[in-house]
Amino acid sequence: MNTEILGSVLQVVLLVVLAYPLGRYIAKVYKGERVWTDFMAPVERWMFKLSGINPEESMNWKKFLVALLTINLFWFFWGMFLLVFQGHLPLNPDGNVGQTPDQAFNTCISFMVNCNLQHYSGESGLTYFTQLFVIMLFQFITAATGMAALAGIFRAMAAKTTRDFGNFWALLVKSCTRILLPLALVVGFILIIEGVPMGFDGKMEVTTLEGQTQMISQGPTAAIVPIKQLGTNGGGYFGVNSSHPLENPTFLTNMTECWSILIIPMAMVFALGFYLKRKKLAYTIFGVMLFAFLVGVFAAHYFEMRGSEQINELGIAQELGSMEGKEIRIGSAGTALWSQVTTVTSNGSVNGMHDSLTPITGMFTMLNMMINCWFGGVGVGFMNYYVFIIIAVFISGLMVGRTPEFLGKKVEAREMKIAMIVALAHPFFILLFTAIASFLAAHNPELAGAWLNNPSFHGLSEMLYEYTSSAANNGSGFEGLSDNTYFWNYTCGIVLIMGRYLPIVGQVAIAGLLASKKFIPESAGTLKTDTTTFAVMTFLVIFIVAALSFFPALTLGPIADYLSF
Repeated sequence: MNTEILGSVLQVVLLVVLAYPLGRYIAKVYKGERVWTDFMAPVERWMFKLSGINPEESMNWKKFLVALLTINLFWFFWGMFLLVFQGHLPLNPDGNVGQTPDQAFNTCISFMVNCNLQHYSGESGLTYFTQLFVIMLFQFITAATGMAALAGIFRAMAAKTTRDFGNFWALLVKSCTRILLPLALVVGFILIIEGVPMGFDGKMEVTTLEGQTQMISQGPTAAIVPIKQLGTNGGGYFGVNSSHPLENPTFLTNMTECWSILIIPMAMVFALGFYLKRKKLAYTIFGVMLFAFLVGVFAAHYFEMRGSEQINELGIAQELGSMEGKEIRIGSAGTALWSQVTTVTSNGSVNGMHDSLTPITGMFTMLNMMINCWFGGVGVGFMNYYVFIIIAVFISGLMVGRTPEFLGKKVEAREMKIAMIVALAHPFFILLFTAIASFLAAHNPELAGAWLNNPSFHGLSEMLYEYTSSAANNGSGFEGLSDNTYFWNYTCGIVLIMGRYLPIVGQVAIAGLLASKKFIPESAGTLKTDTTTFAVMTFLVIFIVAALSFFPALTLGPIADYLSF
């Protein structure tokens, strides 16, 4: 077997094997059972005492959401202030200036919603202070926010009848101290051993082999990269993200970082089974997600390792595959796997130029974000899948003449309306803003020339990718788009907000409404949701509602790009 392919296979196998025990551990943390990280309890109690929070206070779903949205609003103002005035703050040995208000708005919103879309270059656009106290801080907080929301939904799903959604603050803190921080320390040690910088010195002056002087940025890279991957955040410490030799220097760091992106989203599905004591349900959900993920992985490997069609037509051998926009130490297979891992989640970090991917691989990266529930971000990935389960239960019940029920609760019109709004809002915002941008570019050649590095089909793909990445809280980009403008900063900011908070509000509301209903014991007439048949039904609902909504746009973009050669 090709060693590159073998590396990809081993990574996927390792992910599945380790996700299972991690899922069991996560379920124990959220259920309040004894775990090895209980030594963090005094630190947590001190934090609650300092902030005047009672972690035992019961919250209904509405109070839970108020707490979630309030803390996120606070962090928005925190981030805006620090980003605009970062040039006057400490830990700035390179003398980087503050961001403009429109760029700070986009940056702050992007990291606050766990997207990490960057309209700036990491090492020159931020100082060490804002890298730590805005970027790294947000990468912990926003990841923990999604995990806490899912933990609340777990609690609602597990109870027969309840209005108790758990305590948001307790779940938020535990997500940081018991899950994210320990894993980040392990990954951080591996990166430091492999040569990733960890310090606060300014740029280092080096002499190249050609005898020229070059300034190399460094800083606390090893502290920030682990949580950017584990929290499915993805913002690059350096401008070229994980393709930078200091952020991802070796094939081992590449495997470690790629593994880090998907391990918690995978584990969260198993955590559902342990928390609800319904392992079979978790296995069926995991099977659907894994199948969809592997389809993209197989396609990406085939097209990237096959090489460029245009070069193939010239009869030139491409033994390494399509290497444009890829790092030689990582290879075409390593980039192909990463492209699917980072878009099947809401991570968005890259170890190669997505704008240089072959058209079909580029289509799969977009399709992953358009569907936005194949593992997805930490917590919110299953929450997106949860909405499609509700829709599938309702449709299946109507088809077989049974009352739509899920986990002993009737699914009625109110829950269905919320689920459909959440499911359709995602394509609505992506396609609406892509249409507006396309209209402006088509009717203003100067504007199109300033925005797009590529014309025609690929130019449309660049704009479609940007809004898809924003709505899916992903943050990656084709990067052929010049996006640091008033138009892209503000419109992407709007899509970022709607793509993050509308689904969370809807998903928590559905779980809260169902939890308060009378529990109905299973009977011979109950629709089974842990069977292969229902798994296939859910997959088809997702494909029809999500994937086909984007088919016309994909036809005009990457599909037309592929067929034009």
